[in-house]
Amino acid sequence: MGDPFVDKALSKAEGGPGWPLQQHVTEHVWGAVWGRDGLDRRSRSIATLSILIALRAHEELVGHVRGALTNGLTQEEIVNLVIHASAYCGAPAAMSAMRVVEGAFSDGSS
Repeated sequence: MGDPFVDKALSKAEGGPGWPLQQHVTEHVWGAVWGRDGLDRRSRSIATLSILIALRAHEELVGHVRGALTNGLTQEEIVNLVIHASAYCGAPAAMSAMRVVEGAFSDGSS
């Protein structure tokens, strides 16, 4: 999602009760996991979007839709990923995710 996103997240959490968690996520998720060899960023975005759809983690999904576009996925591919997820996560999860995706697209992230 880029350095500006990470810097904003760290800055927003600094001094608050969520600071230790944000530090942990920054180091272990954005740093260690996303920085590992073995998958390119595009593939990681596909996996992440799929997991977030299944979890109905909408607050995280919107940012990762934008990140997926940055990592080379097209809007069409993201829409097809949501459709694909409907077969495994169910229509309610997919319909809910599609609303989040459409909102991310309309926010100028395309």
